[in-house]
Parts: sequence; structure tokens; C-alpha cells
Amino acid sequence: MTVQRLHVEKRFSEIAISGNLVHLAGQLATDLTLDIKGQTQQTLDMIDRFLADAGTDKSHIMSVMIFLKDIENDYAAMNEVWDAWCSDIEALPRTCVEAKLYRPDVLVEMTVVAVKPESL
Repeated sequence: MTVQRLHVEKRFSEIAISGNLVHLAGQLATDLTLDIKGQTQQTLDMIDRFLADAGTDKSHIMSVMIFLKDIENDYAAMNEVWDAWCSDIEALPRTCVEAKLYRPDVLVEMTVVAVKPESL
């Protein structure tokens, strides 16, 4: 089976597709001066965009891995934004862990595995 890669950079690609399986690289906000709510919203917006580029959407997500810089202080606020984003679909499988992220101003990063539906 072949692998199609989209939004390819020198070091990584944002999307890898094989058959109907879609993997998104770790997504994060573009404006790292934002608080956890702002960074979470921008991250989810990027996920929506890349899922659309791959021919799917958030209702076809199989799993999400959420990495928070400070789970104790940011978990509730991140969940407020998450809950609003998921309000129109069934609850998604996810894991949320605290992690030391690649830059101190990155508060949240998410990776996604989804499937492409037969037709959207």
C-alpha cells in the first residue's frame, strides 16, 4: 500500500495517508503568545484544516493524543475549548498527558489519527 504525504517540509510532513487511514503530525498554535484557550483553539483549527486537506473531518477521528505543558493549571481551560469543538459530534477517544514540549511557550500539542469516509 502506498503512502501519500501532504504539506511536506524538509524534516516532516503534516499529513500521511495510507488507504483510508490519516495521520496528522503534532499540531500546535501559530501564535505562541496566546494563553491555553487561544493555543488550544488555534491547534484545533489546524486539525480541522489538515483533516479537510486529507478528505475527512473531526467526526472521523479515531484517536487524539493531547500533550499539555502544565496539566494541573491548563487542563480545565483546554477542556472548555475542546468541549465546544466537539459539541456537534460524538465524544472522541483521546489521551491527555503532561509533557515537556519543544519550546517553553508551547502550551499544547495534539496528534490525530482519523479515517477517510467513503464519501463526505
